[in-house]
Amino acid sequence: MDQFTRRIIGFGIQCGDVDGPTLCRMFNEAVSRQGLPRYLSTDHDPLFEFHRWKANLRILEVDEIKTIPHVPVSHPFVERLIGTIRREFLDHVVFWNSLDLRRKLDSFRDYYNAERVHSSLGGETPVEVGGCFERRRADMANYTWERHCHGLVDLPVAA
Repeated sequence: MDQFTRRIIGFGIQCGDVDGPTLCRMFNEAVSRQGLPRYLSTDHDPLFEFHRWKANLRILEVDEIKTIPHVPVSHPFVERLIGTIRREFLDHVVFWNSLDLRRKLDSFRDYYNAERVHSSLGGETPVEVGGCFERRRADMANYTWERHCHGLVDLPVAA
């Protein structure tokens, strides 16, 4: 998550145990569609101490910033995002395997970044705050409904 625009960058998904090489693959996969971040905030999970993880960040020239141990409020944006994903999406959908989960989370990411307005961003979407595009206003006399997140959310759009 880009904490300045509140934009979801990507998800890393793994079936089974996660070790150092797997963590690197998940991170690289999550940021593969975007540019690399300059800074990355991590907690004190032992996974982030693996040699392979530290070498991956060093090669990619990403600076790691550690949160305060045992204080979830030191990671407020990520904690809020995890809760939002659970409440607004995962509690309402069934996924059958990791590929299905990835597809559904990508759908939620697209909705969250481009369609869902955020009160913390002054009623704008993360994409609008990032300057990628300006939302067209719907003429309430001429609109249609567009489905997002496999039918969980319907939003009006200009026809």
